[in-house]
Amino acid sequence: MKITKQLKFTIAGLAFLVFGTTIFENLRAQEGIFDGSAVNKSGIVRGASQRLVKLETNGLPNNELIQTIDQLINGLINGDSELQLNKATDPEFLAKMQEVEESWQLLKATITQYRQDPTLQSKLLEDSDSFFTLTNEAVFEAERFTTEHTREVINTLWAFLALKVAVLAFIFWTVNRASKVLQHSVMTVADSSSEIAATVEAQERLVADQTESVTITTSTIEQLGVSSLQAAQTANSSATGAQQALDLSETGSQAVENTVQGIEELRDKVGAIADQIMQLSEQTDQISTISSLVADVADQTNMLALNAAVEAARAGEQGKGFAVVAGEIRKLADQSRDSAGKINILVNAIQSSINSTVMVTDEGNKTAKVGIEVAKSTASVFKQIATAIDEVYANSQQIAQTAKQQAVGVQQAVSAMNAINLGAKETVTAVGQVQSSTEELKTIAQELQVAV
Repeated sequence: MKITKQLKFTIAGLAFLVFGTTIFENLRAQEGIFDGSAVNKSGIVRGASQRLVKLETNGLPNNELIQTIDQLINGLINGDSELQLNKATDPEFLAKMQEVEESWQLLKATITQYRQDPTLQSKLLEDSDSFFTLTNEAVFEAERFTTEHTREVINTLWAFLALKVAVLAFIFWTVNRASKVLQHSVMTVADSSSEIAATVEAQERLVADQTESVTITTSTIEQLGVSSLQAAQTANSSATGAQQALDLSETGSQAVENTVQGIEELRDKVGAIADQIMQLSEQTDQISTISSLVADVADQTNMLALNAAVEAARAGEQGKGFAVVAGEIRKLADQSRDSAGKINILVNAIQSSINSTVMVTDEGNKTAKVGIEVAKSTASVFKQIATAIDEVYANSQQIAQTAKQQAVGVQQAVSAMNAINLGAKETVTAVGQVQSSTEELKTIAQELQVAV
């Protein structure tokens, strides 16, 4: 068990012993008062009975004195708090008091008889002497058990005194032992105080360096916070630009779709023109065929006109009119042949133009198809660009949100570093106080070492 616990238990036991002794002494003192009261009241009964007899023999009866003696005897036997009397517990004193009570009853009867017959004075004196003897013995018994009680109290007090001396001896032994342990501990504390002082001094330097580092770190984090806010603003601007680009890409995609639709309509119109040109080519072929027939008819008509002129020349005068008609027909035939030739030339030129137009139309149709494919590819690219810009916009928003959170976190870190800086400064102060307290502890330990 630890010495401190031993001392606590021992001191508690000593206090309990002192408290118990005090209570015991108070109780025994109270009993001593009641014992002394029993002796005193027994003596009063003895003296009162003699005084009562003298009063009776002198013709001065006193009933109040009789009642007083009755009360005293009853209190000596059964106890009476008003008279400071305990109930009789000692067998010998109780037996003697019972005899006193019986003798008192006889004495009271004799007094009553004496008041009626004064010639019984000798009997009254005899009973009074008997009662005096018994009360005197009762007083002796009261003195006896009071003495015994006093002796018991003295013995008990000696026992308590021996116990207290033993407890004090144990306390002295414990204190002596604690003094040795304390002396050893003081030496250890003195040595440890020196080591603690050196450690605290080193710790103070370390905390000072840490405070300087925390100050630099706080400045850096504050700059980082400013950069984070700028990054958040830049990210917001990027998100706004990405949103605008997304809107433009959607507008461009819509324009490309409109272009594709227009090219497809142009392709349909070019196809319709190609169909009409093909019909025109067929019609020019028919015109060429008809022109060839007209040329053949003109040649045949020219031959017939030539034959008709020959026959008209043979006919002489009768055939002159027919010769004139044949000449006119021949002129018409020549004009028809020339017109057919011109028509063939025009038809060939038209056919050549139609062929060129067909080729150009076919190339336009192919170009329209290529344009449609390019426009579709462009639309697909615009969709991919829109998707990419959408992702850029989402990432920009995420970056902006992250930058804001980072800025908040940096601000919290700045606050935390400021708190750490303040705590470090307080730690420096506390370390200084600890160093001062350690020096005082070292001094106290040295003083204790000398004192112990």
